Amino acid sequence: MKKFIFILLVAFASMTQAQNFKGLDKSPLDRSTYPASNKITEKAVILYYSRPQLRGRALEDIVTPDQIWRTGANESTEIIFNKSVKIGATVIQPGTYSLYSIPSEGSITVIINTAKNTWGAYNYNKDNDVVRINLAVQSGDEELEAFSMVFTGEKNNAKLHMGWGNARVEMPFTIL
Repeated sequence: MKKFIFILLVAFASMTQAQNFKGLDKSPLDRSTYPASNKITEKAVILYYSRPQLRGRALEDIVTPDQIWRTGANESTEIIFNKSVKIGATVIQPGTYSLYSIPSEGSITVIINTAKNTWGAYNYNKDNDVVRINLAVQSGDEELEAFSMVFTGEKNNAKLHMGWGNARVEMPFTIL
C-alpha cells in the first residue's frame, strides 16, 4: 500500500511539473556586435533583432514601401552603443536605442530613435529620432532567405550591413 501511494504521489507530482513550451519562433532573435571578433570582449556596439523569413514571398509584400518598419520582426530592433558613435554628421551618446527604417524604391532611410522596449513600429514617434540617414540599396548576387545584419570594419571605422532577398544596404559609422 505504501508503494502504491508513493507511485501515485510521484505520478501526480510529475503531472504538476509538466511545462508547455512553445515551438521555435518563426523569426528568431539574433545578435550582431562590433567588433565582430569573439576574441574582443569589449564591444562598442551590440545589435538585437529578429530575423523574418521570405518563405516564398516578395520583399515588398512583407515590408511596405514608404512606411516605417521595425527593421526586423517582433520587437523593435535595439542597438546598444557602449561608446559614442558618429553617423553622418550626428554624434550619438552611449545608450540603448531602437533602429527603425523606411524603405523606398532604390533607397532606405535608417533611423536611430530613443524608444526602448517597444513592439514593432506601432508606437514609433518621430520626435524621438536621434539621426536619420538615407542609404542607397544595392543588389546582391545571393538571395538571403532570412533578414540579416552584420558589422564589418577596422578599428574605429565600421559599417552595419543589412540584407534580405537581393537587397543590400551598408551604413558607415565611426566609433569616437
